[in-house]
Amino acid sequence: TPLPLKKPTHRRSAAVSAAASFSISEESLSSRGFTFHRTVENLNLDHLNSVFAAVGFPRRDPEKIRIALEHTDALLWVESSKTSRPVAFARATGDGVFNAIIWDVVVDPNYQGIGLGKAVMERLVTQLLEKGINNIALYSEPRVLGFYRPLGFVSDPDGIRGMVYSRKQKKKK
Repeated sequence: TPLPLKKPTHRRSAAVSAAASFSISEESLSSRGFTFHRTVENLNLDHLNSVFAAVGFPRRDPEKIRIALEHTDALLWVESSKTSRPVAFARATGDGVFNAIIWDVVVDPNYQGIGLGKAVMERLVTQLLEKGINNIALYSEPRVLGFYRPLGFVSDPDGIRGMVYSRKQKKKK
């Protein structure tokens, strides 16, 4: 027999509505010359790669970026009207139902500190919550953990420790 479906709890509804009150409106960002995009249409991968490199990510093969984006469930990027280039970006992959992992959260260093990273993250998390995805993870460098905590992310919730597969190189003798 099928398992009974649980009704949404007040906690989940509160999380969705709380996340929907963004720290900065799209109208405000638009008036400052920024446009949100939720698809890869008009996203120049070479320009995106430049933002990745500017924040210290390794430069990536544009063809591999394209393939990664084809396998992305949700994404958001911000375009500057002055440069017609991406200045902020984040994406999520997952199973589309239960779990998602957020990747590649970047803001061009020339545009950091004005709320674009927070605006992108708030909207991406809300998009995932609205799909009913409640288990949202991300990988982060320790130096930026303080950015994610106010957005609702915690390290090692309930004692859960993440693990990553790492293939050790055999030492030559």
